[in-house]
Order: sequence, then C-alpha cells, then structure tokens
Amino acid sequence: MYKRENSLLVTFAAGYIAGVFCAIVSHPADTIVSKLNQDKGSTAIGVAKKLGFAGLWKGLFARIIMIGTLTAAQWFIYDAVKVAFRLPRPPPPEMPESLKKKLAVQQA
Repeated sequence: MYKRENSLLVTFAAGYIAGVFCAIVSHPADTIVSKLNQDKGSTAIGVAKKLGFAGLWKGLFARIIMIGTLTAAQWFIYDAVKVAFRLPRPPPPEMPESLKKKLAVQQA
C-alpha cells in the first residue's frame, strides 16, 4: 500500500509521462497549424513539404518541458484535492477471474 505522499509522487510522474507522450504525438500537427495561421492560403501538405521532417520536430524539447510539466501539475492537483478531501480513489487493479482460474489449473 502506498503512503499518500508516495501516491502523489506516482501521480505526478504518471502525469509527466503522459504529457511527454502527448507532446510528441501532437507536435508535428501543432507545428503545421501554427504555420497555416501565419501563412494564409497555404495548405497543410504544402507547409509539411516546406518545413521538411526536421522542421516538423523543431522545438519539441521545449514543448515536452512545457506540456509534461503542465499535465503533471494538473494530475497532481486533481489527486491532491481528492486526498485532501478524503474523496474515494479507485481501488488497485485486480487480476481477472478467468486468469485466476487459469493460473490455479496450471499450479495444480
């Protein structure tokens, strides 16, 4: 069983990891949208060709720091409020009944 402080650290770390994945997945599309807003009349494919592969990923590190930290803070605040007000939290996951039966048969 986790202590509350450890649980909040896990929440923060999980939020940061989620933010990193979100930043990586959305970065090329956000880069294209930003360029489309700057260059009126251009197309997404035209912008992507103009920027090239490396250009689509330019600025990713800063975005990871920003989005990772923001997402981690949001998850941390949400979970900290639940802890502070002693609101119910989800129970730890349990092994499915079918897997329990399968393991019992294998051990017998």
